[in-house]
Amino acid sequence: MSTEFFWRLPLGSDGPNMALDKNNRGAAVHRPGNIAPGRLPNGDPDGFTYIDYIAQVAKAAEIAGFEGALLPTGPEPWIAAAALARETRRIKFLIAFQAAWTLPAYAAQQAGILQNLSHGRLEWNIITGGSPVQQAANGDFLSHDLRYKRTGEFLDIIKGLWENETFSYEGEIYRLQNGSLWPAARQERRPGVYFSGFSDAALTVAAQHADVYLNWAEPIDKLKPHIERVRELAAKQNRTVRFGIRIDLLVRETEQAAWDEARRQYELIDARTAAILNRINGNSDSVGAARQTAYHQNKTGFDDLVVGPNLWAGFGKAKPGPAVGLVGSYQNVAERLSEFRDAGISTFILAGSPHLEEALRVGQEVLPLVHARSIHDQAAALEPDVAKVA
Repeated sequence: MSTEFFWRLPLGSDGPNMALDKNNRGAAVHRPGNIAPGRLPNGDPDGFTYIDYIAQVAKAAEIAGFEGALLPTGPEPWIAAAALARETRRIKFLIAFQAAWTLPAYAAQQAGILQNLSHGRLEWNIITGGSPVQQAANGDFLSHDLRYKRTGEFLDIIKGLWENETFSYEGEIYRLQNGSLWPAARQERRPGVYFSGFSDAALTVAAQHADVYLNWAEPIDKLKPHIERVRELAAKQNRTVRFGIRIDLLVRETEQAAWDEARRQYELIDARTAAILNRINGNSDSVGAARQTAYHQNKTGFDDLVVGPNLWAGFGKAKPGPAVGLVGSYQNVAERLSEFRDAGISTFILAGSPHLEEALRVGQEVLPLVHARSIHDQAAALEPDVAKVA
């Protein structure tokens, strides 16, 4: 089973701490050395912009051996990907966006053009929605299950347009009459669909459309039954699905140094940060988010948040998104990633702050250990056959 590693690009502010910035309305800590414009010797701005920093992170990920980069939802990842495609040569771009934000025929045209521009380096992380409050703020008032219905129809249309010269569709959410793609766009590869969701409505869409089904990190014994369920549902659709995991890392040369740094950052989390996250998590109707929240809810002690070897749920106390991450030495983290791979995970979306420095650290120190273990395991698996031949 081939393994692919993505690095998250910080389409928001970036910094070395997990704690939320008290002066930045809940965004991650902003460090002048990373995103803020630089200055010339005379004090004038040097013209270094936000997208220049994101390009540095993308290039670092490419140099460090990552196969791809995740562009999270907002600020607009489509625009960023188009810019970054001209700054890089090999790395794939996994664009996260909601089906609610554009009509499927228009999204297909955009994707075809971006595939052409990037020489086929576009993949899609289809997001179905956030909390009802967040959705309403963007003008989306559909209920949870109807949002997944919409996503399924969206992907039906994308597939139909890519596989047919003209395509019509009549669904509960969307209608399309004699739609078609720009001919050059149809010649490009249709983006792979990376998809997540734990509810029954989500799993129905995953079984029908997902190329890679994404999970957030949690203990493997809790994750394995869910992976098997998705695999079985896809098999009923005569499909096979690969599996991925999105996970934050805090890695250092020694395990003690990593835990010391995690503890230092944990002590920076204040009541305001907790209130922001309680408001975000409390408004969510996401089954997957609730599953993550359960790992850190009502726990305040640092050690109480350790949920497995090198697995720590304290990330969820500091920011939205994945609650459980890996803390440890390079060897520790490589071993845990290898264990996820052995459990059936083939796509890893990794992150660490600050993203530029940590892309290089993880790429240079952790990924080679994971790859070396993979080669060792493959060689070990072949030994009985070699012995028979001998």
